[in-house]
Amino acid sequence: MDRTVIAYVIYLAVSIGLTVWVARTLSRNGRIFLGDVLRGNEQLADAVNHLLVVGFYLVNLGFVALYLSDDETITDTRGIFEALSTKLGVVLLVLGVMHLGNVYVLNRIRRRGQLEREQVPPVAPQEWVQA
Repeated sequence: MDRTVIAYVIYLAVSIGLTVWVARTLSRNGRIFLGDVLRGNEQLADAVNHLLVVGFYLVNLGFVALYLSDDETITDTRGIFEALSTKLGVVLLVLGVMHLGNVYVLNRIRRRGQLEREQVPPVAPQEWVQA
């Protein structure tokens, strides 16, 4: 088997494994944020969470597929490690940026919901005060 093909197989296995792990982590912990933002509407939180996970998979796996090709032929074992380190490093950076982006967006949505809840008085006013 060609060394380039070996590098591709390892790259795909590790990249897909990392993408699945990060997506599951985001899904599990992001649902808590969504439940808080959506004021306990569990069905809507699950639906939004699922849509976010699907989008995460599509973007990351699309990037992994696009970044698969390489113009350089790998001739030795050292070349396999160099190619893998470069490709996996970039995939890890993209996953990290996507993760931080998701956390940032969820936090912004959560803060907006908290601010909206704080602006509503807990009790309706009973009378008017003359100024």
